[in-house]
Amino acid sequence: METCFHPRLELIAPEELAALQLKRLRASVRRAAASPHYRETFAALGLKPGSIKTLDDVKRLPFTTKADLRAGFPNGFLAVDRRQAVRLHASSGTTGAPTAVYHSQADLRSWTGLCARSLFMIGLRPEDVFQNMVGYGLFTGGLGLHYGAEALGALVIPAGVGNSRRQVALMRQFGSTALHMIPSYALKLQETFRDMGLDPRRHTSLRLAVLGAEPHSELTRRRVEEIYGLKAFNSYGLSELNGPGVAMECPRQEGMHLWEDAFLLEIVNPATLEPVAEGETGEVVLTTLVRQAMPLIRYRTRDLASILPGPCPCGRPHRRLSRIEGRSDDMFIIKGVNVFPMQVEAVLMAEPEVGGNYLIELTREGSEEVMTVRAEVAEQARRMDAGKMAGLRKRLCAALKAEILLTPRVELAAPDSLPSGPGKAQRVDDRRRGGE
Repeated sequence: METCFHPRLELIAPEELAALQLKRLRASVRRAAASPHYRETFAALGLKPGSIKTLDDVKRLPFTTKADLRAGFPNGFLAVDRRQAVRLHASSGTTGAPTAVYHSQADLRSWTGLCARSLFMIGLRPEDVFQNMVGYGLFTGGLGLHYGAEALGALVIPAGVGNSRRQVALMRQFGSTALHMIPSYALKLQETFRDMGLDPRRHTSLRLAVLGAEPHSELTRRRVEEIYGLKAFNSYGLSELNGPGVAMECPRQEGMHLWEDAFLLEIVNPATLEPVAEGETGEVVLTTLVRQAMPLIRYRTRDLASILPGPCPCGRPHRRLSRIEGRSDDMFIIKGVNVFPMQVEAVLMAEPEVGGNYLIELTREGSEEVMTVRAEVAEQARRMDAGKMAGLRKRLCAALKAEILLTPRVELAAPDSLPSGPGKAQRVDDRRRGGE
């Protein structure tokens, strides 16, 4: 069976890839210089687009941050005449000033191609039924893989988020074989199957799932695969660059191939902004190589990952990102200890008696900071007696202390009792004064 949608670019020789990246980097910097933000930034630093002679010269260019995008709202990063932009995606601005991302016709074609090659790589084919269970509209999550699946000839069901009983009905009525969903919702949806008296392994035709939009642990992925009886693939993207289609796992599930013909990858220490060694965790920094309407130079994603060493046995030379280990801005500090929610999730998902939903609460009692992990028990553990419940709490406390080097309180809750929804899960509730 064919494994590549675009063999020339997916199997490109490393030296040819480097030459293509340099050509595209120089063109991207020239395009970026036409935007108000980069025109001013390059001038202030005395940088000229023509000074890029090698790939290493990218380090002479300034970083771009989410704060820059907010400061430049709405048109500060637009590098083409407004009439050449055919689609706008934007953040809501509910947690700060909004951001806007423009796409030209060529940008949409490129995005569709990246998503198509990603889906083809994991095995999606024209005979498949692809149920897209993430948000549409200004959010980029739905549209990218929607058009990519259509480009492959698959039947796409634009189900969107929520309405869980309807989601299950669609899977059964139209024989959905592939899903795109948020990991936390995938875990939540099993409750709807149970309430309907259905087993997703026996009463659906599912074989593939794409998981994205929120960081998740390997144990969460394995739990999703076990629940639905399918292979679940980790997808990476962010709205500022495209949405989905930036990186995807191949069938070996040993890291996500970042499409280096479209993005120039750096991993830096988020504190010093210096490059880290291969295999060392740092912040993912990406430069767009084919974006026309709104090229971004050295965009700091805030996502933490590493480059997996060595070539992938699948034969693709595009370097592999590790699973996203968290975000530098998701980290919280309690009692002087740096903690990432993903560390807590990994411990919880290792316990089969723990369900898929949890919440980390940070509070103060007088001068003391308190971390409480509230976790739902799995349905099969609902009727545990007090002794077994106490034993589970004790095991979780010990495992969490070993992982994060402090002892949190652990509270076990009944299934379906913690806040949840079809969108990205809110894992941390910081009630300390000022959220410190």
